[in-house]
Formats: sequence, structure tokens, C-alpha cells
Amino acid sequence: MPSALIADDEPRLREELAELLATAWPELQVVALARNGREAVEQFERLRPTICFLDVHMPAMSGIEAARHIGRRAHLVFVTAFERYAVQAFAQGVLDYLVKPVDAQRLAETVARLQERIGSATALPHGDDMLLQLAQRLQQDQRPPPLRWIRAQVGQALRLIPVDRVDYLQSDSKYTLVAWRNDEGAASEAVVRLPLKDLLPQLDPEQFVQVHRSAIVNLASISHVVRGANETADVHLKGRAEVLRASRSFNHHFRQM
Repeated sequence: MPSALIADDEPRLREELAELLATAWPELQVVALARNGREAVEQFERLRPTICFLDVHMPAMSGIEAARHIGRRAHLVFVTAFERYAVQAFAQGVLDYLVKPVDAQRLAETVARLQERIGSATALPHGDDMLLQLAQRLQQDQRPPPLRWIRAQVGQALRLIPVDRVDYLQSDSKYTLVAWRNDEGAASEAVVRLPLKDLLPQLDPEQFVQVHRSAIVNLASISHVVRGANETADVHLKGRAEVLRASRSFNHHFRQM
């Protein structure tokens, strides 16, 4: 007899899907209801259900991350309020998905496909590459928008510095030096009470890159890069005399320049 696991962080939605499945597929035994991805993986390892219905967005571990742990050991169905997460995979026939609120007709179509796959006893269609792509896409969509302003101390005043005007950031003990352009375009400096490692995740990775463990540079501010010894590089900036050293660990940003 086929069995199923349902994972969703909303109790009502878990129960509603279980009730819909009882109608659409009376022979299917729902053996576990999980509250998050980590619990789904634990219950899967213990019960080994045939099918896993996994909500995409769950705390502790997402449904896609849970799916990567389960892999080809079960048939996977994503349940999501955001159709974009599974459309690509579904179009390629590698997995199925349900959109919240779950529609009885759509569920019946999913059940029919699952029954066909289980009855044919063929290899499970989804693969690690697709799940990895979906996990990366989920991570990108969950990332907050890039920082637009930096609050920094300039003399006795607190300034709101537009991130687009920042040439580079350099760590200074527990603080970070912000090298930026003022309203007249002149080179200026300010200090923020945040370590560089806390600022880096908030910056747009298409605009800012780390060139040294103590320095981040705005790509638009780079004049030219001179390769040095031991796979290092000197980063020269537009309108600034200072030169940033790109260490060997971060030199890959400039190999194509």
C-alpha cells in the first residue's frame, strides 16, 4: 500500500491536504505530518513513505532542502503558494507541484500521475541537479534587497551615504571605513560601527566584491587592475590615490579583466 508524508509549517494546511488526499486517493496512507523540513527528513528516515508532499517555505529547513536529503528514495510533490518554484521542473517532467490553496481537480491530476509512476515501477524522475537549481533559486528569492544607504559618522554628524557613491569599504578593528563621494563628487571618508563581515551580505554582489579579507570594492569605481606577484593584484580606483591589494584568495574576480 502506498504511503505519504505531508510537511507544512501551517497545521491547518497539513490537515486540509490530508483530507483532500483521503478523498482523491483512499488507498494512500498518510503516515506522517511534519512541521518543517528537518522534521520531514527525520520522519522520512524512520517511516520511508512512498511519496513526500513538501511545502517549499518552511522554517529550519525548506522543502527543497528536505527534498535534496530525501533524493530519489521517494516521489516528491512540492506544495507552494509561489508557482514559479516548480514550474520549470514540472515542465521537464521531473517532479510535480501543488499551488496553495490546493484545488481538488489539480490534486486529482497529480494523484493520477503518481499512481502511473508507482505502477510502472520505473526510476524516480527527479534528479539532484534540478533540486539544487531550485534550492539556489529559493535562496536568491529569500535574500533581502541590497542595502541602499549606509548610516555613517562624518565628524560630529550622522550621514546617510548612498551605497552607489561608495568606492570601497575597509575594515578597521571593530569599525569599517567607508570611502565615498560627496555631493560635489569629492573623495570623502566616514566610519560605521559595523564589522566588514556584517556589511558584505547586505551589498549587491553584482556591484561589490571582496578583494581582501579587510576590503570590499565597488566594481564601478575601479580604474584598472595590475597583476602582482604570487597571484595578487593591485586595484586602482578612479580619482583616488590609494591602491587596494587583491589577495590571492579573491583575485579570481579579475582574471578575465
